[in-house]
Amino acid sequence: MNRTTLSLITGVTALAAVTGFAALTTPDAPGTDTAKTAAELPVERTSLVCPAPSTSDLAETTYTSFTPATKGTGSEGKAELRSAAQQSGAGAGGEDKKADGGGKAGEAGKTGEAGKPVLKAEEPGAPVTGEASGADSPALIGTADGKFAPGWTVQETTEVAAGSGRGLQGVNCTAPDTEFWFPGASTAADRTDYVHLTNPDDSAAVVDIELYGKDGVLETTVGEGITVQPHSGEPILLSTLTREKQDNVTVHVSVRSGRVGASVQALDDKLGGDWLAAAADPAGSLVLPGIPKDAKAVRLIAFTPGDADADLKVRLASPSGAITPAGHETLHVKAGMTSAVDLGDVMRGEPGSLVLTPSERSVPVVAALRVVRGQGAKQETAFIPATRPVGTRATVVDNRAKGTTLSVAAPFRSAEVKVTASAGSDGGTAASKTYTIKSGTTQDVEVPVPSGLKGTYALTVESVSGGPVYAARTLAVSAEGVPGFTVQTLPDDRGMVAVPEADEDLAVLQE
Repeated sequence: MNRTTLSLITGVTALAAVTGFAALTTPDAPGTDTAKTAAELPVERTSLVCPAPSTSDLAETTYTSFTPATKGTGSEGKAELRSAAQQSGAGAGGEDKKADGGGKAGEAGKTGEAGKPVLKAEEPGAPVTGEASGADSPALIGTADGKFAPGWTVQETTEVAAGSGRGLQGVNCTAPDTEFWFPGASTAADRTDYVHLTNPDDSAAVVDIELYGKDGVLETTVGEGITVQPHSGEPILLSTLTREKQDNVTVHVSVRSGRVGASVQALDDKLGGDWLAAAADPAGSLVLPGIPKDAKAVRLIAFTPGDADADLKVRLASPSGAITPAGHETLHVKAGMTSAVDLGDVMRGEPGSLVLTPSERSVPVVAALRVVRGQGAKQETAFIPATRPVGTRATVVDNRAKGTTLSVAAPFRSAEVKVTASAGSDGGTAASKTYTIKSGTTQDVEVPVPSGLKGTYALTVESVSGGPVYAARTLAVSAEGVPGFTVQTLPDDRGMVAVPEADEDLAVLQE
């Protein structure tokens, strides 16, 4: 066997080991069955990045980490969040060689304190929290491996007492990737929107940011070739990229080299603010779940990145079934242009989910909702992007004894789901309940709060049977009469990966 063949075998063996990121298949020879049924195995490593939470000195931020218990993971592993600056000086596995990690497992360190993680998980099945204050909190980079990797979920929740964007801001820390879509951003005078880019890797990332308004692409000055240094976060103020002032803008982040995490922070002078998470990949049909029943104003923003216009049917999955919003039966989205329509007080006291489907031919679209609650000067804003279905399992964290609402939608077929409330971060016993969601409806389900709850808890939703389900959690915290709230969707956590069984076939390596 020559050296080339040995090198190929080595490369194939290494690829097969990375079960969390790739599945190896080999061609079948005629009359043989070398590739057998794929096995579902837990991922072995998960990376997440959290953007810098706020520029306000009044900001109070909570980080919450949780991993649902998963069979087949073994007994080893860890999950930590550290500041990006710490990561740049860390050794293998994220340990800082200059100081010992310190503190017992599950105990949060101060943001930026040398050697200590912002939080470190103790065991799957129970949340862990950490805190930060003020405007100097940095972006965070996290890694979970072993038993902590499958379904690892981290949320950053910030309360801002006053000023632009005041209210409650929440965002799920995201996996680094190479492309993101954000319909619903703005460059208007009363909005201060940042796109936060966080690079978790050892080499610089090069990123392009494109902005699309009602008439197409906006002319930008410095949106191309933005360098994000290794282990760092970079907030980019959208209004510095273009001179055009528009209320409804779609942001496209594409990475030329490397990878980043990306989120948009949208701060309004009068309507509070929140994080706008990346929308689901462009698709012909989209679901935007969990519009609160007391929403006073709902705006739909959509964009099609291709060269064909899209015509969409607009439906609302309500508790009683699918209905058509009066006067907004369809939406026409011109190619390369951002379209927006104000649906007003469309909820009328009932929760719901917006469902977009093609009127005729299917054209890929991205979409998000801007939702406003409250009255007059006491209004607050949140965003709901189109999202993937719950799939096998999805989790949302930082749920509290009061102010937590879980909405579950089955827009196409009836479905059964299981909802599990974890133990609390400071104590309590997990509880589960199963629900049936009728076709075409959205239900605000009665959450099974853990008995003896102390602290916050996680909610894990699992598909049991039936059609695809979509879910979102609303967290409401009012301060001084202002109804602060934030909404997070629950896409599949991708904690399991299909790994086909394969027989060794050296014939494919022969020259």
